[in-house]
Amino acid sequence: MSGWDGVHRILCVRLDNLGDILMTTPAIRALRESGPDRRITLLASHAGARAASHIPEVDAVIAFDAPWMKHPQPPSAEDTEALVTALAARDFHAAVIFTVYSQSPLPAATICHMAGIPRVLAHCRENPYHLVTDWVRETEPMDPPRHEVRRQLDLVGHVGAQTQNERLSFRVRPQAASRASLKLEEAGIDPGQPFLVVHPGATAASRRWMPERFGQSAAQISPLLDMQVVVTGDASERELAETVRRAAGARAHSLAGCLTLEEFAAVLQRASLVLSNNTGTVHLAAAVGSPVVDLYALTNPQHTPWLIRNRVLYKDVPCRNCYRSACPHEHHGCLAGVTVEEVVAAACDLWLDIHWRAAA
Repeated sequence: MSGWDGVHRILCVRLDNLGDILMTTPAIRALRESGPDRRITLLASHAGARAASHIPEVDAVIAFDAPWMKHPQPPSAEDTEALVTALAARDFHAAVIFTVYSQSPLPAATICHMAGIPRVLAHCRENPYHLVTDWVRETEPMDPPRHEVRRQLDLVGHVGAQTQNERLSFRVRPQAASRASLKLEEAGIDPGQPFLVVHPGATAASRRWMPERFGQSAAQISPLLDMQVVVTGDASERELAETVRRAAGARAHSLAGCLTLEEFAAVLQRASLVLSNNTGTVHLAAAVGSPVVDLYALTNPQHTPWLIRNRVLYKDVPCRNCYRSACPHEHHGCLAGVTVEEVVAAACDLWLDIHWRAAA
């Protein structure tokens, strides 16, 4: 394995968001499966670390909001020093730093160097010299960007790590599934009957389709496909979810702010269809195998639904791939151009395709 045959204790560094963690799970699985007695520790942001206990390939997690990443409250110098001490104490044989092409691995590589981790694998644009021992030259975006899952699988493939199972990973325990069913029932949803999950939120304003259109789409999909409607979101999105619920009609109910991450995954797992902005919800749905209609803002090209049945909706615009959290032109053309009628048609087409394949 290119010198990684004796590597057993591996630190996987992924410091951005929940969806990024989920899209990295196939690469983590490849590392785990490609050597005997491997133990994987995930170094993640506090947001990403929430998923770790539900990823079977991860043995331990360290939560750290790195100062070189976008976080509202960066750590102090003392916190960073404490991280180095904690990493050094675990005596890792190697580290893999997972990044998108617009991120530099060098700050994390420096932390690994200070912690005495002898091998570091990463993509890097500039010559990292001794900070990255297993250097994969960064070729994106000069070369067309790969899907995020493929990018990370290619990275670990550089040291011989392979897996036959490239699906995203997230485990839902039976007790969480039971709690989710109870919460659905308490909200007025029969979990034994088909339901549509509508997720109108997203952390970046540039990735949010209009809430009134979510509601109007759900109001039309519900009678056409004979589905109940569950509107989801976190506690900060209760008002948004309520706006969508009112527009979606009498069969719609909101669970915004009522579910743990694992319970949310259980609801997605039971859903007949998921209608969502392109956010962590899409990748969580992919991890539990649920079909998705994805309102895909063209801020970046590499985060489409992975290995699930889906429909991806957007309008092409000259400013595509802007990588901006807020639309720099304030027209939101890549999403605003998508109509309710197109969403309803996509949902019906996807549902018919699922049933046609099941009957074939």
